[in-house]
Amino acid sequence: MATDNGAARIGKSVVIRGEVKGGEDLIVDGRIEGTVTLTESRLTIGPNANIAADLTARDVLIQGNVQGNIVATGRVELRAGSVVEGDVRALRLAIEDNAVFRGKVDLTQGAKAPDAASAGAKA
Repeated sequence: MATDNGAARIGKSVVIRGEVKGGEDLIVDGRIEGTVTLTESRLTIGPNANIAADLTARDVLIQGNVQGNIVATGRVELRAGSVVEGDVRALRLAIEDNAVFRGKVDLTQGAKAPDAASAGAKA
């Protein structure tokens, strides 16, 4: 079901086990176990969400609980009250007061291919 801003939504009573892939923005308020891949889209983890998955997206906004690694080609934002246990790899990271984060951070090139960076360095 699409919302007013055009993003798909997974409601708080929905549980998904497996792989979620898509090409549009996604808002998750339910539970996902597995992987979420939205390469060119924005992923929003709502305040009711409980995620046990690796997340890959252009931008990731987290308001709920996430256990898993996060890879973003753009920005990862942890809002107040969120809990993240896992590594973050992105170009930018914002962590608000009262957000909990346990893991490692790599803010070099996000999910971009390392070959592109090394090719530029060789030229």
